[in-house]
Amino acid sequence: MQKLLQKPSLWLIILIVALPQLSETIYTPSLPDIAHALSVSDNMVEYTLTIYLFGFAVGVLFWGNLSDRIGRRPALLMGLVIYLLGCIGCWYSANITMLMLSRFIQAFGGSTGSVLGQAIARDAFPGPERSKVFSTIGIALACAPALGPIIGGFTDQYFGWSAVFLVLIALGLYVTRQVFATLPETNMNLRTTKGHLINNFTKVLTDKHVLSMGFFVSACNGIIFSLYSEGPFYMIEMLGLTPSQYGCIYLFIAAATIAGGMFSRYLNIRHHPGEKIILKGILITFAGTITLTIFAYTGYIQKDYGLFSVGLTLGLLVITLFGVTAIIPNSLSHALESYKHMAGTAASLFGFYYYVLISAMTFIMGFIHDGTVIPMPLYFSGLALSMLFVYVVGVRKASHPTIPA
Repeated sequence: MQKLLQKPSLWLIILIVALPQLSETIYTPSLPDIAHALSVSDNMVEYTLTIYLFGFAVGVLFWGNLSDRIGRRPALLMGLVIYLLGCIGCWYSANITMLMLSRFIQAFGGSTGSVLGQAIARDAFPGPERSKVFSTIGIALACAPALGPIIGGFTDQYFGWSAVFLVLIALGLYVTRQVFATLPETNMNLRTTKGHLINNFTKVLTDKHVLSMGFFVSACNGIIFSLYSEGPFYMIEMLGLTPSQYGCIYLFIAAATIAGGMFSRYLNIRHHPGEKIILKGILITFAGTITLTIFAYTGYIQKDYGLFSVGLTLGLLVITLFGVTAIIPNSLSHALESYKHMAGTAASLFGFYYYVLISAMTFIMGFIHDGTVIPMPLYFSGLALSMLFVYVVGVRKASHPTIPA
């Protein structure tokens, strides 16, 4: 007799998903301080975010497949323990090599929250309800990284950069306790995944629909995490903010991501097609990024203009992040609709694909960093334009195939 599925708390799923997202960005206000403390270049310290995202990519490839075989709950607990070990390593880091290695371990373990949080939601909630749940999760996916710099900015300014990782250790212990005490097992088909990982990898990642949705998630997160890696230098070193002031601007970013998630949820409730919501988000994102690029090129964003430049930059980033937050949950929700029979494995393969791309995109941001205000908005505009191209080629044409004469 098959066991009945007990639905997990949506709040617990949000905690599971939000922890690794928060961990990606909470220390970003400390990047200039870390560069000085460890005597490394700005570019090198930006790569600590790139290595985190690469560790995430490796982790999601591993945890989703494992959870299909042993269950979501035990795989999640194993990942959280590894995550805590990585946080402790970051706390003790005295050089850039140890920090990079610890960030990789932290990401490998923490990635279990991202991929399994989504798999748990797919297990537990049916189609129409799942879109609404993913819109709510999408708010957490965008809001948690936005809240990270707020917490990290004040922690760094008053307690030093290494104290940021003590905050993450405390949060990790709390989430681990909640998972252990309250999370039910949602995988009712243990060890039923057919085929080998390589065969599944080929099947999922040659699907044009999956590739398109994954690119949208990648480009949106490429904008978000490039902002987190470049933003401290942009706002603190180029425009003159303190770490705590820099952290506070993410109150506005968080508000934008919440508003974007609510906009997406509203359209989902009114039964707007997910592809149309994605297009709206892409157009909004492009409008914000191209306008920021124009102002940067014409010299209106510089340290001499003080709060005007900060406010102008922030306002246009708010528009950009509003659009991005409408794209991500709909792309995640619709990407794997044809792979319910191997939800965990499909989620891990999909996550590996888009996190490798995100890692590459943040690496490019670090590589083109030149100490001026031009590269970041220009790069964001390029990513937004590339999303529009992929939508036209990979989504619109697939939805409206050419009819032979």
